[in-house]
Amino acid sequence: MLIVGLGNPGKEYEWTRHNLGFMLIDKLAHDEGIAVGRRECSSLVGRGQIEGVATKLAKPQTFMNLSGHAVSCLLAKIQSESPIRQLIVVSDDLALPLGTIRIRERGSAGGHNGLKSIIAATGTNEFLRLRIGILPEHPISDTKQFVLDPFPRSERTMLADVLDQSARAIRTIIRDGALKAMSEFN
Repeated sequence: MLIVGLGNPGKEYEWTRHNLGFMLIDKLAHDEGIAVGRRECSSLVGRGQIEGVATKLAKPQTFMNLSGHAVSCLLAKIQSESPIRQLIVVSDDLALPLGTIRIRERGSAGGHNGLKSIIAATGTNEFLRLRIGILPEHPISDTKQFVLDPFPRSERTMLADVLDQSARAIRTIIRDGALKAMSEFN
């Protein structure tokens, strides 16, 4: 299994909404005792077992808009007839209400530049994704700035809860398959 969390490298992006993918990879790594620090395919990666399945966790260091380069390189290293079926991409989603998650087996980029880059680089949108909602209840005047702003302290408890829920969803996908996870978490 290859689980890729999307985000931007660097301390200045660490707590931003656009880095939810990185945050989930860090949570999974912590929970499962996997060190994510080895450099491979322009990414920080770690290998371990999740639910008894050999899993690689990855955080592309290419910045969000170029994530496809790293993902296609990581996929090329998977020994399988269909490596794309081994991929789960985790991203933030401005179309979903704050704190909700959505699992899909395929789909469009939905305006997300990281997903757009992966679809362009792999030539397919047929990969599993877990999207974490960041849409607030108030209007947003500058979308680009909003996704790059850090989560306010008032949302940190919700953030911990949605990351816990997302980690459970990933474990369910690995253990029981995407359909079971979709019925339980969507």
